Amino acid sequence: MAIVGAGECGTRAAYALREAGYNGPVTLIGDEASLPYERPPLSKPSNRGIEHKLICDTAQLEAAGITYLPGTRVTSLDSARKVISLDKQGHLPYERLLLATGATPRRLTCPGGELTHVLRTLEDAKRLYEMASTGARFAIIGAGLIGMELAACLKKLGIDVTVIDVATRPLGRAVPDVLARRIHERHVEEGVKFRFDAIVEEIDKFGVRLTDKSLVAADVVITAIGVAPNISLAKASGVSTQDGVLVDAFLRTSASDIFAAGDCARLDLGAGKTARYETWRNARVQGEIAARNMAGGAQPITTQPWFWSDQYELGLQVVGLPSRDHVNITRHLVDGAEIVFFLDEHGRLAAAAGLGPGGAIAKDIRLAEMLIDTQVSLDTKLLADPTVSLKSFLKRTQLA
Repeated sequence: MAIVGAGECGTRAAYALREAGYNGPVTLIGDEASLPYERPPLSKPSNRGIEHKLICDTAQLEAAGITYLPGTRVTSLDSARKVISLDKQGHLPYERLLLATGATPRRLTCPGGELTHVLRTLEDAKRLYEMASTGARFAIIGAGLIGMELAACLKKLGIDVTVIDVATRPLGRAVPDVLARRIHERHVEEGVKFRFDAIVEEIDKFGVRLTDKSLVAADVVITAIGVAPNISLAKASGVSTQDGVLVDAFLRTSASDIFAAGDCARLDLGAGKTARYETWRNARVQGEIAARNMAGGAQPITTQPWFWSDQYELGLQVVGLPSRDHVNITRHLVDGAEIVFFLDEHGRLAAAAGLGPGGAIAKDIRLAEMLIDTQVSLDTKLLADPTVSLKSFLKRTQLA
């Protein structure tokens, strides 16, 4: 078995192959020189600074019988001959192959776009926080999760931060308006400046110039405008792609014995719909399911999309796929915590988003995920009532 990509997805897949009982050779190929590590801590550094949190160490890889090839790039894939070419190791034949190639930050195409920085790797994080230690002024282009988390982290360090976005509010469509507004207000309280409905015209040594001719003065400019899936290897080999490597519910690609998972995979949802999920849990779960199927299983993807974000003392969690077409029901909890439930046209829970201090909403979001899986209609009045335990809804479904 060969796995291209040694992030959360690929590394968890390697271990899952062993857990599934596969005893043959497993080769894990990573293009970074480091041991496999988790990416979320890069935008959520602690008071101790950037946390280099390893997924596994050398001894653990050896104990599992996993051959790890760090700093190695796969240059080509021959799906007919079932062999990949490596820039340092020659050719590697495979029985089955997993593409866990992840994604790459999108870059600005305006003049001076090459002067901006991105955050994706450990080296990116080290570079950015070294510049922050000098007291440099930062401008962040993009008010999504990464941009907002970075703004919070930099502000904690006492850095001057301005966030710029073409939208009229932060956090896009993935976070309900009411919760996004609270997070925005919390940033403003800390002194983060925002420029919304703003279009970048040029980046120069003075900062970010907008199309309204104003200048956002900055010494360091970070681009946080999303990522593009790494599909060049798959596409060049004839594997079907479409803003991601196309996979079925079992994470199989269009090519025999080739699977794809994580940020690079675009999942067939049926009825002509597809989706690509860029979250930590998705990478982990898809990697493990792909591995079990590579080892002979037949497990479809059923896990709900889920992500979290920590900004200042606030913890945000979203499960499912919120839509503007859904009916919104808000449950207000203690200490200012709240959860927004999203119901479909049949009154069934489709998604939930919560915000509160620390992990105040974590338990309820987990229960909400279980309710989504039941696919039963819910009483909206009871759902909004914080004195009614979400567990009681689950008990009703079990009794029904």
